[in-house]
Formats: sequence, structure tokens, C-alpha cells
Amino acid sequence: MTGRGSREPGALLALACIALGVSAIAPHDRPTWLLEVTPALVAAAILIATRRSFPLTPLAYRLLFAHALVLLLGGHYTYAEVPLGFWVQDALDLARNHYDRLGHFTQGFVPVIVAREVMLRASPLGPGRWLAWLSVCVVLAASAFYELVEWWASLLGGVAADAFLGTQGDVWDTQWDMFLCLCGALTALALLSGRHDREVVRLTQLAHRGEG
Repeated sequence: MTGRGSREPGALLALACIALGVSAIAPHDRPTWLLEVTPALVAAAILIATRRSFPLTPLAYRLLFAHALVLLLGGHYTYAEVPLGFWVQDALDLARNHYDRLGHFTQGFVPVIVAREVMLRASPLGPGRWLAWLSVCVVLAASAFYELVEWWASLLGGVAADAFLGTQGDVWDTQWDMFLCLCGALTALALLSGRHDREVVRLTQLAHRGEG
């Protein structure tokens, strides 16, 4: 069980650093790479800073690691050029590379568990509808802010920001991004809330034993 003495978060961080190094080797577009991987770098810094004071559950750490891999792969190729997306596009005869759709689904699937954990452990909220509702609201607010960041990047960077936006000619790309984020958040809550509750209880018990 992950706690203050567990080695798993450190191992995941080391693997993420290796993935970051690989992602940084000859990326498709260096400025776009930096923009795409920045959320992962910021998240890593926060997790390191709070590792002892507020360690997360194993589920949260593993999901964050998976999310980081999605971001690093998208940053290396740019989301519109990821080979995995082209393979799916060819296999399913799709009109575009849908890797960015996966990225935004993950943007809801993973952060909603982190938001849920923070509120579950640091607020009077308990498992139930209010916790689920507010967790989704936090994730959608973050998604909306990210879309604003993309807009600001396009205003400042002009044509140079096209790879970061990754709209691929879809005028409804922003709406799709936020909808898929919502779908990801709802899917995670439906599939993982029970397991997450059990892990939070175990983590809390370990913390109490450590203080006793």
C-alpha cells in the first residue's frame, strides 16, 4: 500500500523521467513539445513537494503516471501526428487522427480521481453525489481553463500555435475536447469510485498508525 515509506511513487517518477527524456529527443516541434509536456512537469513538481505531507493513493499515482505518458507521447509527435492515432484512423476508416480525443478523455479520467481524493480527505465531504458532482465540476473548470490557454497561445503564437491547438480543421474541436473530458470523468467515477474509497480508507489508517 502506498504511504510515506512506499517506493512505488519514486519508481513511477523515475520511469516518467525516462519517458520525458525519450520524448525530448528530436520532437516534431520543440515549442509545441514544451507546451504539451508543461502540465506533466507542473504536476510532478506538486507531487514531489507534497509527497510527505499529502501522499496520494496508489490508484491516483498510477493514473497520473499513465496520464503523463499520454502527454509525453502527444508532445513528442504533436497530437495530430501521433502514429498510434494514424493506425486507429486507418483501421477504423476515420476522417482524422483521434489521439487528441484520447488525450482529452484522459484529461477527465485521471484528474477527477485526484480531485475526488483531495476533497474526500481534506474537506467534510464523504462519498456520494455531492463529492462526485464537485469532482466533475473541478475537472471541467480545469478543462475550460486549458482551452483558454490554447486560445491565448494561438493569439500570441499565430500560425506557430497550430500544432498546439491540433484542431485538424474541426470547428467544434473545443466542444469535443470538453465533452470527452466530461465523458472521461464520468467513466472514472463509475468504474473506480468503490476501489478509490477503499484505498483512501487504507491510506488514512496507515497515516494514523504512523502518527500513533
